[in-house]
Amino acid sequence: MLGTASLRLTALTALAPALWGTTYLVTTQWLPPDRPLLAGTLRALPAGLLLIAVGRRLPRGEWWWKAVVLGALNIGVFFALLFFAAYRLPGGVAATLGAVQPLVVAGLSIRLLGETLRVRTVVAGLVAVLGVALLVLRASARLDPAGVVAGLAATAAMALGVVLTKRWGRPVPLLTFTGWQLTVGGLLLAPVMLVVEGLPAGLTAVNARGFAYLALVNTALGYVLWFRGLERLPADRVSFLGLLSPVVAAVAGWLVLSQSLTGWQLLGVALALGSLVAAQRAAADDDAPHRFRTDLTEVEPTSVGDRGPARGPQQGRHTAPVPSGHGHSGAGGDG
Repeated sequence: MLGTASLRLTALTALAPALWGTTYLVTTQWLPPDRPLLAGTLRALPAGLLLIAVGRRLPRGEWWWKAVVLGALNIGVFFALLFFAAYRLPGGVAATLGAVQPLVVAGLSIRLLGETLRVRTVVAGLVAVLGVALLVLRASARLDPAGVVAGLAATAAMALGVVLTKRWGRPVPLLTFTGWQLTVGGLLLAPVMLVVEGLPAGLTAVNARGFAYLALVNTALGYVLWFRGLERLPADRVSFLGLLSPVVAAVAGWLVLSQSLTGWQLLGVALALGSLVAAQRAAADDDAPHRFRTDLTEVEPTSVGDRGPARGPQQGRHTAPVPSGHGHSGAGGDG
């Protein structure tokens, strides 16, 4: 069973992919048509600049290149490849490829975080892929090789970003750290958007509201919650929460757009949510000997220097909070 503090943190982290699941609805109802790169740029760049303005701190030393790497993997490269895959693949295929992410994160964590691969994680990951496939795939789906490669590359990019974020920790407050990554991602997307799509002739008030929601709620708030959870929870446990995105997208389409849900899709929802819950319980069982201490010491780390180096392969899965009071609730280091 999850402790109260851990359950609360997991629920707040889960809010991030739930918010991302509303992206399709907002894009189709409020944004200019056929402008995915514009949507991605205006999701990331304004939100990132706003958070940097609040924090008023820029990267220093090695964090210049680390911020660029994380911003590219988590935001810029991920968005660009995902949009390319969405254009080349039928609806649902890209989402199914994205469901592989928990398995990729688990594999990368072995090498970069020194974690062990649990059989339960692999089984839950495979069930998750099946569940998302049942939820979003259609019988008419055809696989475009370039689209499949882009979709898998997008999944791998964000998975590596998740693991490196966990490994490196952060040297600044959470809002500033999130702002760095969103700004880098937006700056990488902007020239691609200008070349591929160009600027729109104009925007309506509805478009402006849509972009404001995506930048402030969907992205700024979403990624702050995501990176906070990733810092304090095991990487594979957080990655399974991403399954909420296609589930929320399907439910939102059913509630708002009157889209139908078949029996197979409902089974897909059940399998996806079941694998998510199973992954959380498996991680909680592994954390059981440490739960009492971490639940009582869930405090905000302020810098990598204050809490010692971010966990590397030699530190294992469970790193107890350091005596100074700066540390993670659990082991740790995005939404």
